[in-house]
Amino acid sequence: MTNKTRKYLNLCIKIAVLLLAGWYIYFKVNNQDNLKEFKSLLNDLDKDLILAVLITVIVLMFCNWFLEVAKWKFISRRIERISWWRAIEGVFCGLTWAIFTPNRIGEYGGRVMYLSPENRASGAVAMGVGHFAQLVLTSIFGALSIAWFVAKFLPVSIEIKILVWVIALLYALAFLVVFFNVHWVDRLVKRIRIFRKIQSFFSVLEDYDKRELSVILGISLCRFVIFTSQYIILMEVILPDLPFVSMVLMIFILFFVQSAVPSLDLFDFSVRSFVASNLYGYITSQEIAVMAIVSCIWFVNLILPAILGSFFAVKVNYLSDNKS
Repeated sequence: MTNKTRKYLNLCIKIAVLLLAGWYIYFKVNNQDNLKEFKSLLNDLDKDLILAVLITVIVLMFCNWFLEVAKWKFISRRIERISWWRAIEGVFCGLTWAIFTPNRIGEYGGRVMYLSPENRASGAVAMGVGHFAQLVLTSIFGALSIAWFVAKFLPVSIEIKILVWVIALLYALAFLVVFFNVHWVDRLVKRIRIFRKIQSFFSVLEDYDKRELSVILGISLCRFVIFTSQYIILMEVILPDLPFVSMVLMIFILFFVQSAVPSLDLFDFSVRSFVASNLYGYITSQEIAVMAIVSCIWFVNLILPAILGSFFAVKVNYLSDNKS
């Protein structure tokens, strides 16, 4: 491929990324009746309080993604030493790619483009460790919360309730065991013949010891606490009568369902709204308010970072050389 051809292809990719991201943002913002309902709901509340709450939620969003930047910098050091600024660029570029790709798979591609071409495949594998850490926490808290939900709200026998709790505990324990033995994946890949050509990329999994995995899980836990807090803050202000424990545990179930249902981010909002309104229907009749809260969190955590990431997405040289 000539330099001129590569230059034009890079330009086309950048334009395509911006158009897709722009279309997604425009379509979702202009077709969400719940965002209008949320605005209407806010009109009945103290303006200064709402402003302070929204600012807090936005600040928490930046704290959340800063922790993800720190986690990515920590994880990627096994492959390539990157600066803080390059880690920021990679994370936010990945967020722009994520919003229009199935299951946010584009986040991998967008982020690893900020690594050297020869390190990108291994970087994607290493990035999977960070994502798996987040999934471990979502699965543990979600499974245990589902067991609580079944025991509290569903008319089942005591034997079924005990069985559900046992399954939830074993499920949670299994995720922890696998995470702290993530090198098993590398060994499994080496035994599968069809993966022979990509075996070397998974060898990075052998490098992470339990101390490093604990750090990764710890950062992921901090992120988990932050985006849980965003929901709690909004619900405490808009729906102060909700029982606190039930409210928090249902947030965990919401996270669990979101992670378990494969979807394009284009439809992710609908999944969140449907699950949230049905879950919280057990403890409140204010379904519109719940959906409005989900709308706000969705906008702050996905749309705003995607807008910021679009500035970094146009800087990437997507076809730098043949190794890309």
